Amino acid sequence: MRVEEAIGRQVAGLRAQRQLSLADLGEALGRYLGKPWSRQAVHQAERGQRSFTAAELTALALALDTSVQALFRAEDAQIELPGRAISAEEYRGILLNRQNDTPLDGVEELIVALRDIGEVLERPALARMARIARAAEQVPTPPLDLCLWPGPGYPGLGRPEPWELPSGVVGAPAKPAMSSRIMAS
Repeated sequence: MRVEEAIGRQVAGLRAQRQLSLADLGEALGRYLGKPWSRQAVHQAERGQRSFTAAELTALALALDTSVQALFRAEDAQIELPGRAISAEEYRGILLNRQNDTPLDGVEELIVALRDIGEVLERPALARMARIARAAEQVPTPPLDLCLWPGPGYPGLGRPEPWELPSGVVGAPAKPAMSSRIMAS
C-alpha cells in the first residue's frame, strides 16, 4: 500500500464516522485552504490517487477533528515508498516521536500515547462535551426517601416498590437502588 492510499483510507473512514458527505468535507477544507475541494477531488484523495501538500494534510486534520499523525495510520500492511517497501512495524515506528534515533521502549511509547491523548482531549468538541458532563453532574437528584411513600409494596413493610415515584417528583431516577436503611426497616 502506498502512503497516499493509507492517508486516503483514514480520510474516508473519518469522513464516514463524522457523517460528512464528499461535498461537506470539500467545503470544510475550503475554509482552511481558501478554496473548497470538489467532490471528485475528495474522492480521489480517499482512493489514494493524489499526493498531499503539508497545508492540505493540516486542513484535512482540522476538518476531520484529528491529528496529522493520525492521517498516516495504516493497517498491518507494508508501505511502499518509491525506493523500497517498509514493514508495517517500521512505518508505525516513524509515526512515534523518536528523538536521537533510539527505539522507544514500552514506557516511552506509553508517554507518547498519553501526550497524544492529552492533545485529543484539548480539542474544542471534546472540551464542550466535558463541560456538559460537569454541568450534568451538578444537577441535584432528590434523595431516595422522596421517591417512596407509604402504601403497598414490600409484603409486611408497607413500602412501595423502589421504582414507584410519587406524583410531582421530577427528575427522580426511574429505578433507584434501595438504601440499606430501607432494607433494614
